[in-house]
Amino acid sequence: MQTPEQDIEAVLKESGPDYEGFRFETPGGGHQSDVYMVTLRHNGEAYEVVVKFKPPGDVPFAVEPCLHDFVATRTDVPVPRILVYEDDPDADVPPYFVTERVHGENLAEEFAELSTEDRRRVLAQSGRILGDMHSEIGFEAFGRLTFHDDRIIVSDWMGNWREYFESLTRSHLSHLDGTPFEDMTDRARDCIEPALEMVPEDGVPRLVHDDFRPANLLFEQTADAPITAVLDWQDVLAALPEYNLAQTEFLFIDSSFQDPELCESLRTVFHEGYQEVRPMEFDEGYEQRRPLYQLSTLLWRMAGFEAVFADESGLAAARAEAQYRQQFERLVEEIRAD
Repeated sequence: MQTPEQDIEAVLKESGPDYEGFRFETPGGGHQSDVYMVTLRHNGEAYEVVVKFKPPGDVPFAVEPCLHDFVATRTDVPVPRILVYEDDPDADVPPYFVTERVHGENLAEEFAELSTEDRRRVLAQSGRILGDMHSEIGFEAFGRLTFHDDRIIVSDWMGNWREYFESLTRSHLSHLDGTPFEDMTDRARDCIEPALEMVPEDGVPRLVHDDFRPANLLFEQTADAPITAVLDWQDVLAALPEYNLAQTEFLFIDSSFQDPELCESLRTVFHEGYQEVRPMEFDEGYEQRRPLYQLSTLLWRMAGFEAVFADESGLAAARAEAQYRQQFERLVEEIRAD
């Protein structure tokens, strides 16, 4: 097994220009260990790129660099430009792609300390970004996007949104086994099953970034549009937009802040940003379904809990576990109230 430095050196030798030296670092904010920010020197100048390797296991990888180009040509969503993609490298390294380095800080590391006004700017732009994605790109069925025969297709596709959402949520539940939250599986299932009748069966499947969260956004406070890049297009669905909207409200607002007035203020600018780009009624039906979509998102976070907090202190993991349990109780209560 090679070291990351040896892998990066092999990539630069295979795909990069002649260079005089390089250094690298890993991004913060919960990114995978297979992503590296590389600075190399060429003709006396410093150039910055990002190298991402395919993770171990049966993980879809080819769809991500393809989606960068797909989204960039159809929307105004800020995505890094793909410089190189090698599905079958000559070098002894996993498949990889190289993107330009977009300047900005990881939003997950900045979000808690931002002023209320900057948070409002972030939520308004997040709404516009999702509105853009949901307006311009549609599919014929619901499912996960993958790459096959040189094109993006919908795998595990279904024509019924309720059925697909149920299967997605059941998958999250099945992955709670062996986690600190496996004791909550039965309660979650008992809450979710009767509530599924609220979920629509029909609708136009739209492009949904299923990991749209602060850790996958770059942020530049002084920019007019503070989100400078949307990253990590590995987990992408053809789904109903309302699922993506409720999920984003959870990951940016409801799991981050306790103050009801602040939450509603941020929610309002998020909705308004979305409506600037795409018509949407945030009506009573949406509000009733929102906690169900959010519980599914929380179950997904619970299933990945140990991987995310593997390198954190025991105190940090215990605090996060307590927060997840509190969020679970709140969402279950909201679903049953409806």
